[in-house]
Amino acid sequence: MTYTASSAFFEALWEGGVTHCFVNLGSDHPSIIEAIVKGQTEKKGQFPKIITCPNEMVALSMADGYARLTGKPQAVIVHVDVGTQGLGAAVHNASCGRAPVLIFAGLSPFTQEGEMRGSRTEYIHWIQDVPDQKQIVAQYCRYTGEIKTGKNVKQMVSRALSFATSDPQGPVYLYGAREAMEEEIEPYQLNQEYWHPVEPAALPLAGVKAITEALIHAQEPLVITGYSGRNHAAVDELVRLASNVKGLRVLDTGGSDMCFPANHPAWLGLRYGIEPAIKTADVIIVLDCDVPWIPTQCKPKDTAKIFHIDVDPLKQQMPVFYLNALKRYRADSHTSLQQLNEHLSTNHSEKLTSDFFSDRWTALQKSHEQRLQSIAAEAKTDEKGHFGTPYVAADLKKACPADTVWVIEAVTQTAFVADQLQATLPGSWINCGGGGLGWSGGAALGIKLATPRFVCQIVGDGTYLFSVPGSVYWIAARYNIPILTVVLNNKGWNAPRKSLLLVHPDGYGSKVSNEELNISFAPTPDYAGIAAAASGGSVWAGRASTKDELSKVLQEAVKEVLGGRSAVVDAHLEGPEGKFGGGKGAPLN
Repeated sequence: MTYTASSAFFEALWEGGVTHCFVNLGSDHPSIIEAIVKGQTEKKGQFPKIITCPNEMVALSMADGYARLTGKPQAVIVHVDVGTQGLGAAVHNASCGRAPVLIFAGLSPFTQEGEMRGSRTEYIHWIQDVPDQKQIVAQYCRYTGEIKTGKNVKQMVSRALSFATSDPQGPVYLYGAREAMEEEIEPYQLNQEYWHPVEPAALPLAGVKAITEALIHAQEPLVITGYSGRNHAAVDELVRLASNVKGLRVLDTGGSDMCFPANHPAWLGLRYGIEPAIKTADVIIVLDCDVPWIPTQCKPKDTAKIFHIDVDPLKQQMPVFYLNALKRYRADSHTSLQQLNEHLSTNHSEKLTSDFFSDRWTALQKSHEQRLQSIAAEAKTDEKGHFGTPYVAADLKKACPADTVWVIEAVTQTAFVADQLQATLPGSWINCGGGGLGWSGGAALGIKLATPRFVCQIVGDGTYLFSVPGSVYWIAARYNIPILTVVLNNKGWNAPRKSLLLVHPDGYGSKVSNEELNISFAPTPDYAGIAAAASGGSVWAGRASTKDELSKVLQEAVKEVLGGRSAVVDAHLEGPEGKFGGGKGAPLN
């Protein structure tokens, strides 16, 4: 068999650290398919694992989940313009969620009379020839490029991966016509020592001094973060900072990762830009965060000193974004936290042990205990045993292993879920990070591929339908990927109602039912049954409407997953605290 540009393409992926390709193949991929068969035959153990995905959004969500947990880039292969469009909201999620993924799509052949191998052979090649295919996704990508020849295909792949893995990480898009990918070339190698992400940036010394001085003299210091936990080592450094500057509190905005452990007294939990501490803090460090607060709902006082540390402090993909920060630093959060901790230990250790900080530590421990007690009280049922989201999350935490990786797409219920699960392990909580609902199904599969740990996704009923469950659970069965899915079922979307009431609290829509708002899912689909049918019956399906049913069903479901079989639990919610939903583009607050 010949060595083509496609052969070199897959070699470049493997050499660049890509271990999995999630594929949805089409008429533009003859050389790709040939290269896959050749690579699997000749390079056993040194070729990306190919995962067939009947839906493109699921494919990219799988690559996204795998990459987010491991930090290692993964690849997706789709079909020309239509396959690129099929990626849908997953491209938005990968971009907002900073997932290092490489997307490759073919192009319709550019010759039509057999001038070159790969020339047009099918009717569809004319229909799928569009003026500028990359523009479908370019605004979400860190880099786009066309593979025009096999002679530098490895350089193109390696350059794309350098963009994907450099901060702020995100998706990249390569594309190439059949003729280019069919080109026969001489095998060659690149020295991977020269292809790597940009090294993390540090705070300037003046910035370290300014921030530490502000923290030392603050009465109510606050850190607001969102992505710092992506680097698991940054979690320990943030804990160290909160333990050094006693009285400092930490608020997570749900960017996508577990950034601060719930068992530390400084923990304020996860909130989407609305939290009393934002209004009273006199010093705020915004650390790797996209939306620290929502000014129309909650904002700092005018005298607050704000410092912004971020790999992308200007938010270059957001047309409207600004903070009243005294200083902005384009710097890596882990590196910055190390610098701040070292400077505090070296220059302020005596002051940090004074009575002032000791008293604040005592008060912080007391308030943390009160917070935990209030959260525990929310996990309740009514007199008939009906439950809401807090009870489901609390019961689920008891049923699952302690090191479970939680894959969350709970939209309006995310704070309830976070409060009850109280994650403490780095990498144990992974949230979508974007607003393109339907991420968690594929993401949970990708995450499970990357770890032997127990994986549980918690998803709303509307979001579950967005995730293309027919594709998700077929893949779970085909590749023996055992995950637990818990569907928070309240018969529809709740986020659109919340959005409506924030703008028109007393309008016509405030007085009508979900059916009249067109956000109801009555009659309710059989969510667990959908998964069972898609998997040919191999997925375990259960449902619960009372606390006794829930306890029994969760125990059985966890047992099935531990035994290697995916399970879906349809949890029927009741009560105002259990209202759940979400719509595409829904506000996450």
